[in-house]
Amino acid sequence: MTMDANEYVKIRPATKDDLDDIIAINIECLPEHYPYSFWLEHLEKWSDVFYVAEVNGRIVGYLLSRIEEGATFCKSGKGRVGHIVSVAVKEEYRGRGLATAMLSAVIYVLQNVYNVEEIHLEVRISNTKAIRLYEKLGFIRMAQVRSYYLDGEDSYIMVKNLAPTPCRAKSVEYL
Repeated sequence: MTMDANEYVKIRPATKDDLDDIIAINIECLPEHYPYSFWLEHLEKWSDVFYVAEVNGRIVGYLLSRIEEGATFCKSGKGRVGHIVSVAVKEEYRGRGLATAMLSAVIYVLQNVYNVEEIHLEVRISNTKAIRLYEKLGFIRMAQVRSYYLDGEDSYIMVKNLAPTPCRAKSVEYL
């Protein structure tokens, strides 16, 4: 991470005490907002895959994910899937590796604790920095969903295969 020598960075699971800071970061960084009950439910059900990034004791980012049973892209049928719902880092802390560190921690837990076969996420097609980050971590674009977001923008569904067998699905064409 590219951090100042005086900055102390900690990546850790979120707690209930963190929710106000997490929601404030969500409102500041992303156009998609959720009610408090949504955040609390995720914290209660999947606290070990809901992470925050702290710098000098101040929360500057979060990663919200969950575990689902559902359709898989890489094999036929259903399986255990990790779903990364939302990732945000305050603008002044971007480019320092915080999102990568949170993603790496969550991927590890999803793979080694929950034995998920794939991890799915949705990303705005205009969010090229996030797409590059996800690709660097082994995610591939599997589908494009038209008008996924409330403002009408399309999304890519990106998938990281964690199963021991190779992914049989093909990536979507880049538009």
